[in-house]
Amino acid sequence: MSRSMQWTEEPQTVLVVGGGPAAHRFAEAMHARGLQQFRVTVLAEEPHLPYDRVALSRALVADVDLTLGQADMWEHPALTLHTGARATSVDTEARTVSTSDGATHAYDHLVLATGSDAARLPIPGSEFSHVYRTVEDVVTLRLEVARLASELGRPVNAVVIGGGLLGLEAAAGLAELGAVSSVVNGGAWLMNTQLDEGAGQALGRLVAAKGLEVHCGVFPSAVEADDDGRVTGVLMADERVIPADLVVVAIGVRPRDELARPTAEAKAAAEANNEDAVTPFDLGPRGGVVIGEDCATSVENVWAIGEVANFGGMCLGLVAPANTMAEIVADRLHGGDATFPGFDTATKLKLSGVDVASFGDAFAKTEHSLEVVYADPARGVYQKIVTSSDAKTLLGGIFVGDASPYTSLRPLLGRDLPAEPGAFLSAAGGGDAPETELPDDAILCSCNNVPAGAIRDAIGGCGACEGQEPVQELGALKGCTRAGTSCGSCVPLLKKLLEGELTKSGIAVSKALCEHFEMSRAELFEAVRALELTDFEDILARFGTGAGCDICKPTIANILASQNGAYVLDEGRGTLQDTNDRALANMQKDGTYSVVPRIPGGEITPDKLAVIAKVAQDYGLYTKITGGQRIDLFGARLEQLPEIWTILVEAGFESGQAYGKSLRTVKSCVGSTWCRFGVQDSVAMAINLELRYRGLRSPHKLKLGVSGCARECAEARGKDVGVIATADGWNLYVGGNGGATPAHAQLLAKDLDDATLIRYIDRYLMYYIRTADRLQRTARWQEELDGGLGHVVDVVVNDSLGIAEDLEAAMASHVGNYEDEWAATLKDPERLRRFRTFVNAPSDADDSIAFVPERGQIRPATSAERVSLGATIPVRAGS
Repeated sequence: MSRSMQWTEEPQTVLVVGGGPAAHRFAEAMHARGLQQFRVTVLAEEPHLPYDRVALSRALVADVDLTLGQADMWEHPALTLHTGARATSVDTEARTVSTSDGATHAYDHLVLATGSDAARLPIPGSEFSHVYRTVEDVVTLRLEVARLASELGRPVNAVVIGGGLLGLEAAAGLAELGAVSSVVNGGAWLMNTQLDEGAGQALGRLVAAKGLEVHCGVFPSAVEADDDGRVTGVLMADERVIPADLVVVAIGVRPRDELARPTAEAKAAAEANNEDAVTPFDLGPRGGVVIGEDCATSVENVWAIGEVANFGGMCLGLVAPANTMAEIVADRLHGGDATFPGFDTATKLKLSGVDVASFGDAFAKTEHSLEVVYADPARGVYQKIVTSSDAKTLLGGIFVGDASPYTSLRPLLGRDLPAEPGAFLSAAGGGDAPETELPDDAILCSCNNVPAGAIRDAIGGCGACEGQEPVQELGALKGCTRAGTSCGSCVPLLKKLLEGELTKSGIAVSKALCEHFEMSRAELFEAVRALELTDFEDILARFGTGAGCDICKPTIANILASQNGAYVLDEGRGTLQDTNDRALANMQKDGTYSVVPRIPGGEITPDKLAVIAKVAQDYGLYTKITGGQRIDLFGARLEQLPEIWTILVEAGFESGQAYGKSLRTVKSCVGSTWCRFGVQDSVAMAINLELRYRGLRSPHKLKLGVSGCARECAEARGKDVGVIATADGWNLYVGGNGGATPAHAQLLAKDLDDATLIRYIDRYLMYYIRTADRLQRTARWQEELDGGLGHVVDVVVNDSLGIAEDLEAAMASHVGNYEDEWAATLKDPERLRRFRTFVNAPSDADDSIAFVPERGQIRPATSAERVSLGATIPVRAGS
């Protein structure tokens, strides 16, 4: 079956059936290699762009964008995506595919990437259960939990049948939505296909500690429902009944190979002649289209990739082999001879607070293999390394409760360990694992099949980048190599490799703030705090050199503002600030400024709205409702800012600090006050948080969100701090950001009361302020911390560093010393002098700059327009 393609003159039509991750990766691979010889058409059954099924659990608890890659890739003229196009049949002789809308698509090469369907249980009442496979599935579950909770007036009893990776993620997600979750698994322990008994028992303890009820070693017999079709329970084989309002089946997947099977007409004809229906495709005994090592099927010019592909008698629903298959077919079509090495079955559970990983020969099936094990059942910790009989070659491993060795060991699979196996069992208390130097051909990122050598090449000079410039930053390295862009488990090792290579190249991995300060921002923050310094010149004399620059000056101004409540522009600090902070307003591209009053939680009275409207009318300002539920007024001149703020402050408004590296907004839905789905008063909590953290200066801007229920209308998981109401309190998420590299917030703690919630947010924000780099968002800070989210949980929740009291005290000091910056400015004539356009300008406003309406917006008038309006061009002389 092994085939590779030769170049031809005419473009060849490549038709891809399926719109999942495998199809997307194939399209990316073709796009990256060049489409001069091809026209690629993708038929996607779902109505979406291809999305990340690995991250599907995130869509269960929030409205998130799981779209894979860059959407503009599909704008390439040789690349076409048809969504909502379900393929119904394949004619391998005519080389065409028909779709449900009646269209027929011809092909020169056909790539089957049809994926799989969620398996269902053949038991009575199964029609009342849900599955967990697509975005539509999880959104339906989210809405169903909210609906049932509203109808029942109590938490929903949710039973998940299936104790594998997907089942546990589903159960945890339902619990996060406020349901009481139970897991039913026919095996004797959880994840029994990836973990041995010791590991499975340890996992069971950890899962139970998360509040999930576990039933192992017994199978369900029926889903019970009342006469109205409402689920009441799950009947087990041992005749127990587990109460249930909602049942989810997550027992695995079945390859969608129906296009490769005989048609109904062929089956009928064969039966009439007492013959077996035949298909040109070779199919596996348990399904799937059989492929060779080149990913070609038994039919000429037809390939199969992903979950529908059967290799070596297996079909697996894992992202790494699907990506590899996609790359192989793209390589073959471009004349290469790449081959599929077999399935990488490494798995890592994505369940907050439960660390689980399994890879290689985890069950020690290799002859004469050794198992080196450390187990602490009381703590729910289990670590096992499987080696060859001489204890030198790594064959596999299992980690539960502490999977930190997985990242460094996974790339060494099949290679000699640099130390004796027990040295890698971190939970045994033997200290840090030995340093490992990865060979160039060792796969560092298994999801995207990126070897360490490719990463080293990028660090030395990225061939994919213009000018082949060396890559010296983690984000850029991820972008040009794809390493760390899927599941993210390899990111710590990727960062370590980057820093190691830079060091070996003589490039110091400097954390210096700038050329004037060798300290990092975090180090300088602590030094200033310890010595109680309040003056830039003193700080420069003590720790720096030269006169300072545009990097260190605003950073030190920010540090000083974070550590004391003094007016930010007094005592020489005004000269340290950038343009926006000096003006206490955002400069726009036309040289005017915007005015953004704070509207805590988005709540505002009609009277205050009238004041804003009057200001906009009187000063000719363009108004815009921002994404953070505030009103932005554009077009104010510098000297008009005090006049405008005098009106606003008298009406009870404060500065919204849209100009500062500080708290911007706390977005909220209407919560339980108005919404029939709301379970907590999200508006009151949002106002409380915004008034508490207003004016808090930080390394980068901060945004918070509070949602009154799991429907997540405030988009809290897209914020630096997100709060989502549950029936038992509040779930706290941290580290979400928008911007160029969006990130979704991760669960820090759940079901918190008001006081505990605020205490944890105090600690989190102050720890971030003290330790983050300059202009580092919370997502990147959290990602690059040693230990990531787990470290944040230890510091904030468990007080592992013993600094919780100090962090809370620092926040209390901020709250107690807060003063609105514009109110303070208006009280002091000297401070108001900053807002004169010219040194010799009079104190009254200069009306010589006119504004004219244009297409519903407002822009500065041109010189000619000013003259026509009877205004003079604003030039002052005689100073």
